[in-house]
Amino acid sequence: MIDTIQLVLLLAIVILAVFLLVLGIQVYFILKDFRKTVGKLNRVLDNTESITSNISKPIDNLSSLAAGFHGGGSIVTAIKFVRNLVSNDDEEKGKNA
Repeated sequence: MIDTIQLVLLLAIVILAVFLLVLGIQVYFILKDFRKTVGKLNRVLDNTESITSNISKPIDNLSSLAAGFHGGGSIVTAIKFVRNLVSNDDEEKGKNA
């Protein structure tokens, strides 16, 4: 027959095994949610990179225009600047369509 000590030890082992199983399942779901969160964060960072690059292009063009006005050839520089802006707008419309 089983002694009381053996019965208590067996019961403790079973309870600990159930707790570890539940804990393992919870850790699995936490890691699954963490993976989804990291994926969403990655998409946000990609969108942020796209937005900042789209904002920086016109600012760079404006700075080159200002440097051109300061340097001398203002009419030619203004025409190139406008042509560059129009081509960038056409490219963005083509990508969005």
